[in-house]
Amino acid sequence: MKRKKLAKSRKARCRFCTKEGCPRPAFVDYKDVSNLKKLITSQGKLFSRKRSGLCAAFQREVSTAVKRARFMGLLPYVGE
Repeated sequence: MKRKKLAKSRKARCRFCTKEGCPRPAFVDYKDVSNLKKLITSQGKLFSRKRSGLCAAFQREVSTAVKRARFMGLLPYVGE
């Protein structure tokens, strides 16, 4: 019986990092709702780092930005 070959998956690059590396300090604008909506599920939960492809520094900043946007009323706490 032959085994199936698994497709080689490429590591997702952080969408905020540049080719030179991760800019410091990491900053994500909470008013940029269109970018933040791509990083949360339809239920309003944050995607994991593995799913979103963000580096650790920007994952922390995105979580803070989403929380600020929710508090300001730009994003819902729960999905529709």
